[in-house]
Amino acid sequence: MSDVQQARSRVARALTIAGSDSGGGAGIQADLKTFTVLNVYGMSALTAITAQNTLGVHGIFNLPLEAIELQIDAVATDLGVDAVKTGMLSQVPIIETVARKIKQHNIPNLVVDPVMVAKGGAKLLEDSSQQALIDHLIPLATVITPNLPEAEVLINREIKTVEDMKEAARRIHDFGAKYVVVKGGHLEGDALDILFDGQTFEQYVSPRHETKHTHGTGCTFSAAITAELAKGTPIREAVATAKEFITCAIRDTLGLGAGHGPTNHWAYNNRHKN
Repeated sequence: MSDVQQARSRVARALTIAGSDSGGGAGIQADLKTFTVLNVYGMSALTAITAQNTLGVHGIFNLPLEAIELQIDAVATDLGVDAVKTGMLSQVPIIETVARKIKQHNIPNLVVDPVMVAKGGAKLLEDSSQQALIDHLIPLATVITPNLPEAEVLINREIKTVEDMKEAARRIHDFGAKYVVVKGGHLEGDALDILFDGQTFEQYVSPRHETKHTHGTGCTFSAAITAELAKGTPIREAVATAKEFITCAIRDTLGLGAGHGPTNHWAYNNRHKN
């Protein structure tokens, strides 16, 4: 067995295809931190560069399609990919390119985080791109992880109750994803997420921790699922680990910045060391 084959046989590898967050709380920075904490080798393909901090997004610069293609090609043809997640894909051509490359390289375990709006309110997905997400990317997904506002956009319907969340999961599953996780963090009460496999629902509940430091929660949650899938963890256990990971990250805040600060990506490991 070659050195490359030996390395591939013992290291779980996860790729994030997403935007860069200069503040480090979301995007590829959050994804790579999460992969590392969960003992997975992380790789990245940037789709955009954003200038942002805890107070908001101050600039968005999409990368050329060729740059996105070459990054994915470089990783897939040499290091290999056990799981991949997508984050900020703001334009139709970017979504189409990423979907084509995932199919071309037969990359398994696709986690789609349908990033639409930054925590500070800046739009990260153009309106014209929403249908492209449904048409090209969601049918390839092992799991898609919308929060309530994202789910409302995808199904064009308000979500106010747990039953509404279940109906949203059914409708999004019809788009072709194998599994759907609808995150209920925007509802009152405990933080409830729902996993739907096309037939049955499973609920994941954690106490709500009131804090403004929640920037990058969606990226981190979906990255944790991706890391676990890369290691071969079954989906229900992967979601459970991601739920614990993000709960720790929100609870043990770092307190950085004057606005919506980042979560604490070390918190999960710190808890498990004690």
